[in-house]
Amino acid sequence: MNASDMKSEAANITHEFGPFSDIDCVHGVTHDGRCVWVATGDSLVALDPESGKPLRSLDVTANAGTAFDGQYLFQIAGDRIYKVDPSNAEVIATIPAPTDGCNSGMAWAEGSLWVGRYKDRKIHQVDPETGEILRTIESDRFVTGVTWCNGELWHGTWEDNESDLRRIDPQTGQIQERLEMPSGKGISGLESDGNGQFFCGGGDSGMLRVVRRPERG
Repeated sequence: MNASDMKSEAANITHEFGPFSDIDCVHGVTHDGRCVWVATGDSLVALDPESGKPLRSLDVTANAGTAFDGQYLFQIAGDRIYKVDPSNAEVIATIPAPTDGCNSGMAWAEGSLWVGRYKDRKIHQVDPETGEILRTIESDRFVTGVTWCNGELWHGTWEDNESDLRRIDPQTGQIQERLEMPSGKGISGLESDGNGQFFCGGGDSGMLRVVRRPERG
Protein backbone atom coordinates (compact mmCIF):
# COMPACT_ATOMS: atom_id res chain seq x y z
CA MET A 1 0.00 0.00 0.00
CA ASN A 2 1.34 3.42 -0.95
CA ALA A 3 1.09 6.27 1.52
CA SER A 4 -1.42 7.93 -0.81
CA ASP A 5 -3.69 4.88 -0.50
CA MET A 6 -3.92 5.08 3.30
CA LYS A 7 -7.39 5.94 4.57
CA SER A 8 -7.51 8.84 7.03
CA GLU A 9 -10.56 10.43 8.62
CA ALA A 10 -11.78 11.99 11.84
CA ALA A 11 -12.66 9.54 14.60
CA ASN A 12 -16.40 9.16 15.12
CA ILE A 13 -16.78 9.42 18.92
CA THR A 14 -20.25 8.09 19.80
CA HIS A 15 -20.08 8.15 23.62
CA GLU A 16 -17.98 9.71 26.36
CA PHE A 17 -18.11 8.23 29.87
CA GLY A 18 -16.68 9.94 32.94
CA PRO A 19 -14.89 11.46 34.58
CA PHE A 20 -15.67 9.07 37.44
CA SER A 21 -15.58 9.96 41.11
CA ASP A 22 -13.11 7.21 42.02
CA ILE A 23 -11.11 6.84 38.77
CA ASP A 24 -8.29 9.36 38.37
CA CYS A 25 -6.64 7.75 35.36
CA VAL A 26 -7.51 5.12 32.74
CA HIS A 27 -4.54 3.01 31.69
CA GLY A 28 -5.38 -0.34 30.06
CA VAL A 29 -8.80 -1.23 28.63
CA THR A 30 -10.30 -4.59 27.72
CA HIS A 31 -13.71 -6.12 27.00
CA ASP A 32 -14.91 -9.51 28.23
CA GLY A 33 -18.04 -9.75 26.09
CA ARG A 34 -20.20 -8.15 28.77
CA CYS A 35 -18.18 -5.50 30.61
CA VAL A 36 -15.45 -3.05 29.75
CA TRP A 37 -12.57 -3.32 32.20
CA VAL A 38 -10.35 -0.32 32.86
CA ALA A 39 -7.01 -0.35 34.68
CA THR A 40 -6.93 2.55 37.14
CA GLY A 41 -3.56 2.10 38.82
CA ASP A 42 -4.51 0.18 41.95
CA SER A 43 -7.59 -1.66 40.67
CA LEU A 44 -9.41 -3.09 37.68
CA VAL A 45 -12.91 -1.63 37.35
CA ALA A 46 -15.70 -3.20 35.29
CA LEU A 47 -17.99 -0.71 33.51
CA ASP A 48 -21.31 -1.19 31.76
CA PRO A 49 -20.49 -0.62 28.05
CA GLU A 50 -23.88 0.98 27.42
CA SER A 51 -24.02 3.46 30.29
CA GLY A 52 -20.46 3.63 31.59
CA LYS A 53 -21.74 2.80 35.08
CA PRO A 54 -19.12 1.14 37.34
CA LEU A 55 -20.25 -2.38 38.24
CA ARG A 56 -17.48 -3.84 40.39
CA SER A 57 -13.74 -3.67 40.95
CA LEU A 58 -10.82 -6.01 41.57
CA ASP A 59 -7.98 -5.10 43.91
CA VAL A 60 -5.09 -5.63 41.48
CA THR A 61 -2.12 -3.44 40.58
CA ALA A 62 -3.06 -2.17 37.14
CA ASN A 63 -0.82 0.55 35.79
CA ALA A 64 -0.66 -0.27 32.07
CA GLY A 65 -2.27 -2.57 29.50
CA THR A 66 -5.09 -5.05 30.11
CA ALA A 67 -6.27 -8.03 28.03
CA PHE A 68 -8.85 -10.84 28.21
CA ASP A 69 -8.36 -14.31 26.74
CA GLY A 70 -11.96 -15.49 27.05
CA GLN A 71 -11.53 -16.70 30.64
CA TYR A 72 -8.83 -14.69 32.41
CA LEU A 73 -7.71 -11.09 32.57
CA PHE A 74 -4.07 -10.27 31.92
CA GLN A 75 -2.71 -7.13 33.53
CA ILE A 76 0.62 -5.34 33.24
CA ALA A 77 1.89 -4.37 36.70
CA GLY A 78 5.32 -2.79 36.41
CA ASP A 79 7.79 -5.43 35.26
CA ARG A 80 5.27 -8.28 35.53
CA ILE A 81 2.14 -9.45 33.75
CA TYR A 82 -0.50 -10.96 36.03
CA LYS A 83 -3.01 -13.59 34.94
CA VAL A 84 -6.09 -12.80 37.01
CA ASP A 85 -9.28 -14.73 37.73
CA PRO A 86 -12.01 -12.07 37.25
CA SER A 87 -14.38 -13.90 39.62
CA ASN A 88 -12.23 -13.32 42.71
CA ALA A 89 -9.15 -11.21 41.74
CA GLU A 90 -6.81 -14.15 42.40
CA VAL A 91 -3.50 -13.88 40.55
CA ILE A 92 -3.09 -17.42 39.25
CA ALA A 93 0.12 -16.90 37.25
CA THR A 94 2.81 -14.29 36.68
CA ILE A 95 5.17 -13.83 33.75
CA PRO A 96 7.85 -11.19 33.11
CA ALA A 97 6.79 -8.16 31.10
CA PRO A 98 9.09 -6.85 28.36
CA THR A 99 11.93 -5.01 30.08
CA ASP A 100 12.73 -1.33 30.70
CA GLY A 101 9.32 -0.30 32.00
CA CYS A 102 7.82 1.51 29.02
CA ASN A 103 5.06 -1.02 28.40
CA SER A 104 1.73 0.50 27.45
CA GLY A 105 -1.25 -1.31 25.92
CA MET A 106 -1.92 -5.02 25.68
CA ALA A 107 -4.26 -7.28 23.71
CA TRP A 108 -5.00 -10.99 23.35
CA ALA A 109 -5.18 -12.64 19.92
CA GLU A 110 -4.07 -15.83 18.21
CA GLY A 111 -3.05 -17.40 21.52
CA SER A 112 -0.59 -14.60 22.30
CA LEU A 113 -0.37 -11.35 24.19
CA TRP A 114 0.45 -8.26 22.12
CA VAL A 115 2.24 -5.65 24.23
CA GLY A 116 2.72 -2.05 23.16
CA ARG A 117 6.03 -0.36 23.91
CA TYR A 118 5.30 3.34 24.25
CA LYS A 119 8.46 5.30 23.45
CA ASP A 120 10.07 2.34 21.70
CA ARG A 121 7.28 2.61 19.09
CA LYS A 122 6.91 -1.16 18.96
CA ILE A 123 4.41 -3.94 19.55
CA HIS A 124 5.73 -7.27 20.85
CA GLN A 125 3.98 -10.60 20.38
CA VAL A 126 4.53 -12.32 23.75
CA ASP A 127 4.14 -15.94 24.83
CA PRO A 128 1.49 -15.85 27.62
CA GLU A 129 3.07 -18.79 29.44
CA THR A 130 6.70 -17.66 29.55
CA GLY A 131 6.84 -13.96 28.63
CA GLU A 132 9.16 -14.74 25.70
CA ILE A 133 9.03 -12.16 22.91
CA LEU A 134 8.08 -14.06 19.76
CA ARG A 135 8.32 -11.20 17.27
CA THR A 136 8.23 -7.42 17.08
CA ILE A 137 6.28 -4.99 14.91
CA GLU A 138 7.66 -1.46 14.41
CA SER A 139 5.52 1.69 14.40
CA ASP A 140 6.44 5.28 13.58
CA ARG A 141 4.56 6.82 16.53
CA PHE A 142 4.45 6.29 20.28
CA VAL A 143 2.31 3.18 20.88
CA THR A 144 -0.39 3.33 23.57
CA GLY A 145 -3.32 0.89 23.48
CA VAL A 146 -3.34 -2.23 21.29
CA THR A 147 -6.26 -4.29 20.03
CA TRP A 148 -7.24 -6.83 17.39
CA CYS A 149 -10.60 -6.30 15.69
CA ASN A 150 -11.91 -8.96 13.29
CA GLY A 151 -8.42 -9.89 12.18
CA GLU A 152 -7.21 -6.28 12.01
CA LEU A 153 -4.41 -5.01 14.25
CA TRP A 154 -5.00 -1.49 15.62
CA HIS A 155 -3.06 0.63 18.06
CA GLY A 156 -3.47 4.03 19.66
CA THR A 157 -0.94 6.85 19.50
CA TRP A 158 -0.41 9.84 21.75
CA GLU A 159 2.48 12.12 20.94
CA ASP A 160 2.96 15.92 20.87
CA ASN A 161 -0.66 16.42 22.04
CA GLU A 162 -1.92 14.54 18.98
CA SER A 163 -3.61 11.16 19.11
CA ASP A 164 -5.10 8.73 16.64
CA LEU A 165 -6.22 5.17 16.11
CA ARG A 166 -4.37 3.36 13.38
CA ARG A 167 -4.76 0.05 11.62
CA ILE A 168 -1.44 -1.47 10.66
CA ASP A 169 -0.28 -4.43 8.66
CA PRO A 170 0.59 -7.06 11.31
CA GLN A 171 3.51 -8.31 9.21
CA THR A 172 5.14 -5.05 8.14
CA GLY A 173 3.74 -2.42 10.51
CA GLN A 174 2.71 -0.30 7.52
CA ILE A 175 -0.17 2.07 8.28
CA GLN A 176 -3.37 1.15 6.48
CA GLU A 177 -5.96 3.40 8.12
CA ARG A 178 -6.03 6.32 10.59
CA LEU A 179 -8.84 7.71 12.75
CA GLU A 180 -7.77 11.10 14.07
CA MET A 181 -8.90 12.09 17.57
CA PRO A 182 -9.87 15.70 18.33
CA SER A 183 -7.24 17.88 19.96
CA GLY A 184 -6.95 17.23 23.68
CA LYS A 185 -8.57 13.79 23.52
CA GLY A 186 -5.69 11.34 23.75
CA ILE A 187 -5.83 7.55 23.72
CA SER A 188 -4.22 5.47 26.45
CA GLY A 189 -5.80 2.00 26.63
CA LEU A 190 -7.66 0.55 23.66
CA GLU A 191 -9.98 -2.40 23.04
CA SER A 192 -12.51 -3.46 20.43
CA ASP A 193 -15.80 -5.13 21.31
CA GLY A 194 -15.59 -7.14 18.06
CA ASN A 195 -18.72 -5.40 16.85
CA GLY A 196 -17.45 -2.18 15.33
CA GLN A 197 -16.73 -0.21 18.50
CA PHE A 198 -13.43 0.81 20.05
CA PHE A 199 -13.23 1.66 23.76
CA CYS A 200 -10.49 4.26 24.27
CA GLY A 201 -9.01 5.17 27.64
CA GLY A 202 -8.37 8.86 28.10
CA GLY A 203 -5.34 8.71 30.39
CA ASP A 204 -5.35 11.15 33.28
CA SER A 205 -8.58 12.77 32.06
CA GLY A 206 -10.28 9.75 33.65
CA MET A 207 -12.51 9.40 30.59
CA LEU A 208 -13.55 6.40 28.51
CA ARG A 209 -14.57 7.17 24.94
CA VAL A 210 -16.30 4.98 22.37
CA VAL A 211 -15.19 5.32 18.74
CA ARG A 212 -17.08 3.72 15.88
CA ARG A 213 -14.99 1.76 13.40
CA PRO A 214 -15.73 2.85 9.80
CA GLU A 215 -18.08 0.59 7.89
CA ARG A 216 -16.49 -1.96 5.61
CA GLY A 217 -17.63 -2.05 1.99
